[in-house]
Amino acid sequence: MLITLIQKEAMHHILSARFIALLLMCVLLIPLNFHINYHRYLQRQVDYQEAAKKENNKDPAEQPWKQRKTTDPNLEVSKLILKPTPLSVFATGLESALPNSLGMTRNGIKRGEAALSTAPIAFLLGHLDFVFVVSTVFSLLALLFTFDAVAGEREAGTLRITLANALPRDIFLWSKLTGGYLVFILPFLISLSIGLLVLVWQGFPLAEPDIFPRVLCLILASLLYIAVFFAIGAVISIYFDNSKTALIVAFTLWVFAVLILPRVGFLAAQIVAPTSTTAESVYREKAARRAEMRFSLEMKRGEIMGRMIQESNSNATQGEKTTGFFRLDEEFVDKMNEEMGPLEEEARLKYRDLATQLDRRYQQERKYQDAIGINFSRITPTASFIFLATDATQTGQVKRNTYFQTGTRYYETLDTEMFSKMSEAALIQEEIPDPMPPPLLMESNLAETLQHAALDVLLLCFFAIALTTVAFLKFFRTDI
Repeated sequence: MLITLIQKEAMHHILSARFIALLLMCVLLIPLNFHINYHRYLQRQVDYQEAAKKENNKDPAEQPWKQRKTTDPNLEVSKLILKPTPLSVFATGLESALPNSLGMTRNGIKRGEAALSTAPIAFLLGHLDFVFVVSTVFSLLALLFTFDAVAGEREAGTLRITLANALPRDIFLWSKLTGGYLVFILPFLISLSIGLLVLVWQGFPLAEPDIFPRVLCLILASLLYIAVFFAIGAVISIYFDNSKTALIVAFTLWVFAVLILPRVGFLAAQIVAPTSTTAESVYREKAARRAEMRFSLEMKRGEIMGRMIQESNSNATQGEKTTGFFRLDEEFVDKMNEEMGPLEEEARLKYRDLATQLDRRYQQERKYQDAIGINFSRITPTASFIFLATDATQTGQVKRNTYFQTGTRYYETLDTEMFSKMSEAALIQEEIPDPMPPPLLMESNLAETLQHAALDVLLLCFFAIALTTVAFLKFFRTDI
């Protein structure tokens, strides 16, 4: 009986105009979306290769430490360049908002421009990717597909006639949900298959072992997210007798659940846990403190040099004639640097401790604020789906954290092996080694990704099960 009712419900939707409209929209939207985003990825890949080539072929004038010259504290001696991930075709995530490079300077890490800063004018019209289409468009379509599943039959009077027969209510509702869901995901899967074929035809490495499982995970997460909104639509359809009222409520709920509440969570986090600094203000403060340190060392050097010149003149023989000029020979320079060495080391350690304190305070405040915003936004299934999808496509929180942590470790290595040997006070600097090449950005495997996103998976499952349970309980108690 259940299978027969599911087939009847499926045929009812397939023969309707809304199914044809849904199929045409999906076939046009998803493959075109993949095509556009893949070409954008290829352009970002070209930009990355050009930036890496430029970094590897630096002009000697940009490397003053090789000539034992004083190095500007704001000079980027090396860069950690962000490599675009192929899975950004499906979800741009945070990749377009991350700095395209992390420059290593003596003052700290200098962030490069974000990809959005060089975006074309077309971005004024908005940026679409697969995750945005599923989270925004298909969630609304799922509600439009189910808002009249029960309310429409109640208005037409067919619900009373159907349940007057020996038909259990749970079987009837299961047939409504299952039949409608299968018909709804059919155009989605067809268009998704066409889109993946278009990507493979253009050269996208879908079959790679690190890409295909993540794409499959993204598809399963999308189907689960659509099921959540099908359950929401069923609850609305059961609670309201009039289909027009159900439509208005469904659209209002969609606006709050998809557009407002996920963003309100982060706005609330900024109020609850505001940060006292920003990344740029931290960098500027470190630059100002280093300038103060350089000025202080210059003053010390001037004092020591004046004292040493006076001592040298006082030790001169009485009969020696002076010309008014003083020659800085190698012995004088060595003695000068010997006295300045402990002072510079003390100043360097003091600056390093201050910079570490500033960075740690900012990172702790930002991490706490982000955690509050993420948890607040998870009251809606949309936020959980986006967090899960962007982690699966390596463009989410894990990618951002890995990128900045790798940059911090790289800076600490350069500070130990290179920056600490760049003297602020010595008249002639010692030989400085070339900076070690930037490390590779280690991506987490799929198991680690799912472990990080386990809460989002559980929340989506909870929403789907809880809302379906509410729909059944309400339908059992409804007076037909």
